[in-house]
Amino acid sequence: MLITILISSLLVASTADELQIKYSEVVHQAINNCPGLSAEKVDEKLIWDLARIENKYNPPESLRGMLLAAACQESKYNPNAKGDRKFSKRRRPKAIGILQFWPWAKKYIDRKDPHQSADFWMKRVIKQLNTSVKRNCKFRNKKRRWIAAWVTAIRYPKKGGRCYEKPKHYSLLKKWYRNIKKEYEYRRSCKGYSNGR
Repeated sequence: MLITILISSLLVASTADELQIKYSEVVHQAINNCPGLSAEKVDEKLIWDLARIENKYNPPESLRGMLLAAACQESKYNPNAKGDRKFSKRRRPKAIGILQFWPWAKKYIDRKDPHQSADFWMKRVIKQLNTSVKRNCKFRNKKRRWIAAWVTAIRYPKKGGRCYEKPKHYSLLKKWYRNIKKEYEYRRSCKGYSNGR
């Protein structure tokens, strides 16, 4: 309960015409709509911890949940997940942890620690925002800059940058946002109906 109150206080005000996206709504989607994972198997405390880590880096409101979408798609929130065996000659997993970092990341973090991995993942996005994206992508729109930084942080370097690419995780985040919008519209229609409209 205390965690819910703390995270709910993270709401950023928007205009009356916009749908306000709260972390509580995104966390609800992350718990209940991670493809291939039932809600009962999700560690809710971990999801809230990831939301707090992400919020510390102040992503645009329209991208809240980017870290959760990445963790869902990469590992189903499993800190012990192992993947990318196809890139190993001996078929050993190269990618480890909640965000599937390769062996190079061992120099900086314990890949099986979801909190270290999440914080490191966000730091990489911020680094790309301030270096490659700033240099290569001349976007004035904050959201577009963040999406470019997101895809640049998780992919190998590319000459000229990845300004017009989008990460696969982004499609899941957009799906969650569509669900939130539908729920909002449903609540609003029920409220209008109860008021005799």
